[in-house]
Amino acid sequence: MSKVTIKVNDNGSYRITGDVELVDAEGNPFVTKPTFSLCRCGRSSNAPFCDGSHKGVFESVVRAPKPAKD
Repeated sequence: MSKVTIKVNDNGSYRITGDVELVDAEGNPFVTKPTFSLCRCGRSSNAPFCDGSHKGVFESVVRAPKPAKD
């Protein structure tokens, strides 16, 4: 199994890369590609996938904490 990466895009989607299965609340699988984007703004008309509706109306820049220096 390949490593899965989830990238939090600035002012945009979650970008998923790797061998992952995306399922709904009932366990039904969505058809996905090896790389796809999930909506995090709630505006997509193609939920749970991003359709670009966030552009210009959604702002979120998230950064992981930097490791403490010893």
